[in-house]
Amino acid sequence: MLSNTANSTDKLLEATQLHRRLSPDAQIESISLSLQRGDVLGLLGLNGAGKSTTLKMLSGTLVPDSGEVKISGYSMRDEPLAARQRIGYLPDTPPLYTEMRVRAYLQLCAKLRRVNKAQIPEKVETVLSQCDLHSVERQRIGQLSKGFRQRVGLAQALVHEPDVLLLDEPSNGLDPNQMQGMRRIIKEAGSKRAVIFSTHLLNEAQAVCNRIAVVHQGRLIHEADVTGDNQQLEELFTNLIREQPQAANA
Repeated sequence: MLSNTANSTDKLLEATQLHRRLSPDAQIESISLSLQRGDVLGLLGLNGAGKSTTLKMLSGTLVPDSGEVKISGYSMRDEPLAARQRIGYLPDTPPLYTEMRVRAYLQLCAKLRRVNKAQIPEKVETVLSQCDLHSVERQRIGQLSKGFRQRVGLAQALVHEPDVLLLDEPSNGLDPNQMQGMRRIIKEAGSKRAVIFSTHLLNEAQAVCNRIAVVHQGRLIHEADVTGDNQQLEELFTNLIREQPQAANA
């Protein structure tokens, strides 16, 4: 049984001073983030900036050297099971069993996430609809296009109705039509939970997010609400990166 340390606040994710050394020359340094229900935050940065490592620490798949993560009030350090039960995570390589059929795979994911047995059919039906997967639900995952595989990966992250959704470049490799569909699903998901997704595509952040955080060389260098148009965001991002000292990092 879960403990009662979580409170009723809508603050669903709190990360405080996360630090992780990756090599003698690369580290994630003092990253702090706070998200409430309804926040969709774009984690922006160049390739190798430290976005994926940050998401791994937030999801509990990588333990920080110092700092703390709380999900819906549950400490990832002190109550890891309770915290992880409230996270949906789509890593850069979706955790798919390619020989399974879509519906059967999502049923398995629901069981692994400890969804009540009686509720599994309803939860699977919901994510099949949310992610537009009914047309391929009986196909083997390995036979699907890149776009459909990404949707299946997103569906497994949503099937247990998490408070926090963490997505690592979910639109990577998708064509423009597939990308539009992915953006719609993320925006809908963000209306009920807190969402962080990493990207290096500024137009994607502009289209989906209400907040951005810029990571560069393992450090959080800027956080703000999304305002203005895509050109203003591009200028902001370019100027922020240009102003940073050059160094090898995450």
